[in-house]
Amino acid sequence: MTTALRTEHEVQRFEKWDANGDGVIDRTDYDAEARRIVEAFGETTTSDRGRAVRDALLAMYQRQAEAAGVGPNGAMNQEQYLSANRELMYERGDNGFEDLLRPTIAAIADLCDTDRDGYVSKVELRRWLGPAVGLSDADSDATFDRIDLDGDGRLTVGELVIAVREFHYGRSDIRLLG
Repeated sequence: MTTALRTEHEVQRFEKWDANGDGVIDRTDYDAEARRIVEAFGETTTSDRGRAVRDALLAMYQRQAEAAGVGPNGAMNQEQYLSANRELMYERGDNGFEDLLRPTIAAIADLCDTDRDGYVSKVELRRWLGPAVGLSDADSDATFDRIDLDGDGRLTVGELVIAVREFHYGRSDIRLLG
């Protein structure tokens, strides 16, 4: 993967996080993302599953902010964000990526799992990818088919983590976190 493509994906992610368009991301931007995702499922950030998504996103922000040197209540500009992700994800390889993003992906997958069977179905994924990424049902279904590595018709957290990692590494165009 080229560094340029990875950087492009990270810049896109930064722009997505910057909910108010002020050129920096802070705790309130991650909180807004959590609310948007949780509300798409008819939940609130005070419900158990909603709180888990919010807590995971805010913990991810805190780790990034600390790596960027702005502290848990600071704001990161784009270069600080890119630097933090280089340190936390890319320099540590797959383990770094898993450490930073798996808790958020797992919390969102649990929120998606409305039938509580431990997996994300096509229909459940649509509720995530419509609001989070803006995909149509047909595009969401095609994304599901690409992510479902074992072809069993259901997604595990592991398959979702791989899909997000492959996007961030520039080896896939599948976007799950927006």
